[in-house]
Amino acid sequence: MKIRLDIDCTPAEARAFFGLPDVAPMQDALMKDVEARMTAALKSMDAEKLLRTWLPSGLEGFEKMQKSFWESMTGGKKGAE
Repeated sequence: MKIRLDIDCTPAEARAFFGLPDVAPMQDALMKDVEARMTAALKSMDAEKLLRTWLPSGLEGFEKMQKSFWESMTGGKKGAE
């Protein structure tokens, strides 16, 4: 014997039925705080500062990485330029 019971309710109604707390106000406040922090971080971003962080030694680091990749692809042959 199978018994099937379908309950049509919203998530908020289900939480209230099971006695769970309503966390929507806390989530709204938290999301406003996250949005404010992200907006402030985006406003303070500077492309030059980011490039210095990602490539600490400037283009020299990129050139060394490129040379390393090239040598690994060519088997370390110096004349393969």
